[in-house]
Amino acid sequence: MSDIDPVPADVKFGQDGLLPAVIQDDVSGDVLMLAWMDHEALRRTLTTGRVTFWSRSRGEYWRKGDTSGHRQYVRSVALDCDGDTVLVRVEQIGAACHTGTRTCFSGREVPALVGDPDASDTPSAIHAPDATQS
Repeated sequence: MSDIDPVPADVKFGQDGLLPAVIQDDVSGDVLMLAWMDHEALRRTLTTGRVTFWSRSRGEYWRKGDTSGHRQYVRSVALDCDGDTVLVRVEQIGAACHTGTRTCFSGREVPALVGDPDASDTPSAIHAPDATQS
């Protein structure tokens, strides 16, 4: 084993020592889930080919699929431009969410005003939907 740390020196972990990890399906591009990594979880992810997280609620490391069989195999890892978020592209086997859905976002849409890139961005042109119309 090498004594060289595979975790890039420019990774910026939060004050709690954690880094948000966005997990994305390598083929479809779907965002599957968001979880947390500390230095050791990121090191394990970079060196084992399987994604490892830090569980904030349980206070322990976990690999997706060790109990469910719904594994995540690393395809690539990238830092965002600030170095404070990691994107892990994976081959997902089975459901990504602990609820059994393909992603942790499936069926959990939140109503939001949809923007129009062709509309004016002046304050008078931006307004909420009229609640009196159905």
